[in-house]
Amino acid sequence: MIKRRELHECNDLYELLKHPSVFPFVRQKANSADEYWFLTNQLMEDEENGKAVSRTITDDWGQPIGTITVYDVQDGAGFLVTWIGTPHQGKGYNQKSKELFLNELFFELDFHTVFLRIRTENTKSLRAAEKIGYIMDAKESHPSLYEQINQGDKHFELMKIQKDFFYLYTASQNKEEEEQAM
Repeated sequence: MIKRRELHECNDLYELLKHPSVFPFVRQKANSADEYWFLTNQLMEDEENGKAVSRTITDDWGQPIGTITVYDVQDGAGFLVTWIGTPHQGKGYNQKSKELFLNELFFELDFHTVFLRIRTENTKSLRAAEKIGYIMDAKESHPSLYEQINQGDKHFELMKIQKDFFYLYTASQNKEEEEQAM
């Protein structure tokens, strides 16, 4: 479902990334597969230097379908960015990959907060975030950060995922699933 990034996946990922309903909302705006390879290589170096964490999202057959990344890592926090190619959207990969990635961030890499900065016109991502029970609005709890991300021409919603809340939410979901199985 998620795995460490590998450069040989760049061509497949670029083909999915360049779709007009995906491209405007990705952070790595590559205009060719070669440029995407270069940006991915740079991102892998950033991960080695503790500035980012990035994984490839795969489908049920192990084929790359998108990426999930935390950028601007600082003091156990960062900004989450996810994109999935259009043929694979709406199939549950977003939520599954987020839970696996957040487990890694919170319980292996010692993160405590992950922020989401979603463009107000990106209705698909906003709807997806609203469906996830452990994501909270962060405008009021982090007003200076909210103002900072909205200084330019583009406007964003600010949300956050906190380690403790994520743990409590996923533990209660697992308990419900166990009780239903009995």
